[in-house]
Amino acid sequence: MALCSVLRGEFADFSDAPDQPSAFGCGLNQTDLGFGATPGDSFNLAVKTVGDEEGPERKIEFLHGTTTLAFKFQHGVIVAVDSRATAGSYIASQTVKKVIEINPYLLGTMAGGAADCSFWERLLARQCRIYELRNKERISVAAASKLLANMVYQYKGMGLSMGTMICGWDKRGPGLYYVDSEGNRVCGDMFAVGSGSMYAYGVLDSGLRHDLTVEEACDLGRRAIYQATFRDAYSGGQVNLYRVHSEGWENVSQEDVLQLHHQYQSQKA
Repeated sequence: MALCSVLRGEFADFSDAPDQPSAFGCGLNQTDLGFGATPGDSFNLAVKTVGDEEGPERKIEFLHGTTTLAFKFQHGVIVAVDSRATAGSYIASQTVKKVIEINPYLLGTMAGGAADCSFWERLLARQCRIYELRNKERISVAAASKLLANMVYQYKGMGLSMGTMICGWDKRGPGLYYVDSEGNRVCGDMFAVGSGSMYAYGVLDSGLRHDLTVEEACDLGRRAIYQATFRDAYSGGQVNLYRVHSEGWENVSQEDVLQLHHQYQSQKA
């Protein structure tokens, strides 16, 4: 249905430009499909800007929405994420797992393109395992984040969409790094990424202390994601909460935001 609407739209451009890939990155001509057409015949589908007949070709881009956060405190690292996947205003899924378990001591979060985050963090998991086999010790959080930043930097400007947090525990204690698809890598004590991150930051800034207990820290992360899902239409589903400590990571809870809403509203009353 979506492709038909584009094909019938007045802004669809079917040009016979030889040997040019389509705007969707396909680049197949009729000879590639075995139709016996003469070389050079191709099918080019692009979308032009509205109101500008001579405007530049523009690929169809979907808006991304999510809320992920992580912060350090005296007992380790708390990682909390929502579970809604969106494609523009369309809710594609309510049960996406946005925490990728790299190894028993490392976690990565997903924000941006789900395929990009999943692919590169799984590739990172393989590289971390290779490092462990070669050096007979676990990779540090800093080294793992640097590996990821170096890998994606080679594809800078090529359309990757990824904003991830690498969280873990190594010989130096808890570690937390932010890495994005531009190759940026930042070490910090608190990060929130996604369309609902501003709402999550508001809760974290008002409640985060280094001397939080485990229960207080878990409740802070859970409440921050809930508030983001309440105000941000692109975030929702469930709140998945992880804690990273000296023995590795553990999945603390997985709660529906509607149940949390009723719980917090009853506390107000």
